Order: sequence, then structure tokens, then C-alpha cells
Amino acid sequence: MPKTSTGETPYSLVYGTDAVIPIKVKEPNLRYSNESGPRNDESILQDLDEVEERRDMAHVRKIAQKQQAERYYNKKAKVRPLRVWDYVLKAKTQTTKDPNEGKLGTNWDGPYKITAATNK
Repeated sequence: MPKTSTGETPYSLVYGTDAVIPIKVKEPNLRYSNESGPRNDESILQDLDEVEERRDMAHVRKIAQKQQAERYYNKKAKVRPLRVWDYVLKAKTQTTKDPNEGKLGTNWDGPYKITAATNK
């Protein structure tokens, strides 16, 4: 199935062609009945020549989707500037959590007081 982020299947990005189930090849179909030996080889070589372009276009679509998700997130995020002497909490990570506390343990460290301000 084509991925929504790239618009291509992973198989086609690697090998340059779509994967075909052997049962579909045996069924009479215009796509496969018109292909002969030399003509099939030419189309495979042409697909291999175009695979780099398809990869580049998939990369561009993937970056565009990430930027769209970032814009959507940033539109809803509320920026709150922190100043000196404000109190903040620091989130605990899996490595800093005490394994003996279990899932009912605290998720935050702190409060900490901001003593100096830096950019971003």
C-alpha cells in the first residue's frame, strides 16, 4: 500500500517498480498481456532510471507533510515566556524514574526556580 507521507510504496522506492502478486500475472490483463521479453526489459530499465526522481519527489512530499503537521501543532500551541524567578517542573524520563515506585510514582521533578535567562 502507498504510504500517505510519500505517496509511494516502499517496494517501489527501492526497486523502481510495483510488486506484483504471481496470481495477478497469470490472469489475463492488458497491463501484463502487452509486455513481451525485450519490451519488458526496456520498461524495467526505464523504471530504474526514474527511481531516483521518484525517491526525490517522495522525500519532498514527506518534508511537506511534516511541515504541515508542524504548522498545525504550532497554531494550537500557546507560547508562555519564562522569566527569572519563575518556578518550573521538569519531566522525569524512564532512566530517571525510580523502578520501585511503579506506575503510581511521580512524573515530575521539582519545583525548580529559574535563576538565569538564555535565548530560547
